[in-house]
Amino acid sequence: MDLKCLLIASALILGSTLTISLADRIAQCKVKWLFGISCESVYGTLVSQIKAWQIRQSCLYAGERCSYELVSTTPYLITATHTSPKTRKVSNLQFLLEQSIVCKMTGEAVSEFSNDPADNSTNFCSLHNLMVGSKLTEAEGYNQFSNKWICPGFDTANCTLF
Repeated sequence: MDLKCLLIASALILGSTLTISLADRIAQCKVKWLFGISCESVYGTLVSQIKAWQIRQSCLYAGERCSYELVSTTPYLITATHTSPKTRKVSNLQFLLEQSIVCKMTGEAVSEFSNDPADNSTNFCSLHNLMVGSKLTEAEGYNQFSNKWICPGFDTANCTLF
């Protein structure tokens, strides 16, 4: 009986250590946007931009503004990936849209953590570049909300480099 308890306790400790270890290896960024246009319009524009930047040959002159891949779409949810041509790191992107008086969209980018300070804004730039490229930043009522705690590198990002 004591051996069984010892094995269970060991398994729990190992599992929690593994979970903490994996959590330390993940970097993520969350951003919220508001638009004064319909979510249907935001959705269509964003999906079109992801498709336009899927072509890897465009990476020769586009820096990081390429190598996006549309994974799935459902009403009000877009899932995509961005593979950095420079580092080959993959960011998993998700956009959740909610129509109310305005269109609210939450974007999240998750990737493998890097200790390189220059890499801190990669997830933010993966999201931001899509907003700029699709010209959603120019849409009526556009507002962006985030901070350095929920999106590391948000306050120091220079996405023109990415």
